[in-house]
Amino acid sequence: MAEIKFSIDEKRILVDKIKHYFVEELDQEIAQFDAEFLLDFFTREVGPYFFNRGLHDAQALLEHKIETITEGFYEIEMPTEFIK
Repeated sequence: MAEIKFSIDEKRILVDKIKHYFVEELDQEIAQFDAEFLLDFFTREVGPYFFNRGLHDAQALLEHKIETITEGFYEIEMPTEFIK
């Protein structure tokens, strides 16, 4: 699996969210470096779990859509004497 990477802008937004969370929920300030370090840790250690969940959810959705399309073919199929 490829490493999960964020653009500079994405990382800035995520770090700001971490800092905001610490202030609002934990009533603590966290330094920029610490927030970046925490983001890197979660990206590396927890990110693959979220990534895999997203893949499984996307796969299930795709399988459902393919099943729906396949059912559509059977619905419009015309009867013949041929055996399937």
